[in-house]
Amino acid sequence: MTDQPDGATPPQGDDADNAVRVSEPAFNLPAGLVGILAVLVAIHAVRTYLLPFAVDNELILNFAFWPARYDHPLADQNFAWLWSPVTYSLLHGSWEHVIFNGFWMVAFGAPVIRRIGAARLALFWCLSAVAAVALHVAFHWGDTSFVVGASGVVSGLMGAAARFVFSPSGRISRQFAHLNRRLTIAEALSNRSVVVFAGIWFLTNFLIGLGMFAFGGAGGIAWEAHIGGFLFGFLLFGLFDPRN
Repeated sequence: MTDQPDGATPPQGDDADNAVRVSEPAFNLPAGLVGILAVLVAIHAVRTYLLPFAVDNELILNFAFWPARYDHPLADQNFAWLWSPVTYSLLHGSWEHVIFNGFWMVAFGAPVIRRIGAARLALFWCLSAVAAVALHVAFHWGDTSFVVGASGVVSGLMGAAARFVFSPSGRISRQFAHLNRRLTIAEALSNRSVVVFAGIWFLTNFLIGLGMFAFGGAGGIAWEAHIGGFLFGFLLFGLFDPRN
């Protein structure tokens, strides 16, 4: 299926919501997003069904993000400290982890990739992955736990989407969302729909962090990385956005 041409003008206000409700297809994913999902699934399938346990452990050691890596002299390591802040986002801990991230990537990644294109999305992916673990390592310097998963990038996509996906009535008009005007940060922070969306998102992550603290870190969710990714996408999306 094809996306709307750049020159298309979406319906405005409640008419836009009605148009989307009537005519929007159930599945209309950009090819670039389908490719990303296929890569994530393929990587996890190979790790799960084809790689011996020892080889998979070596892969995690070299491509997952490991805060302890930065607590030792770099001369004593290979160059994994250089690429692991990006490559960890391609690895996942379980099929449930892949499916959960894939679900939210479909919801928020589709309008972002339609808006900025695959090349800009690739750069956004890398930098949001780095931003996510940068905040994580600030809270967990020297930690020996490995971090894997695209959750930080997905959070970045959520933050980016919050700058443009909401229609004037507050609904998310998925079909035409990528054609909306990008809100300035000040406008976004004064938009009720954006504030409610971001508020619920932050509250959820803070509750996850509070629960992990109360139960001694049980669950292994890198919630600080989620916040780092979201802030990156929300505050810096304008650098990637060719519209407006």
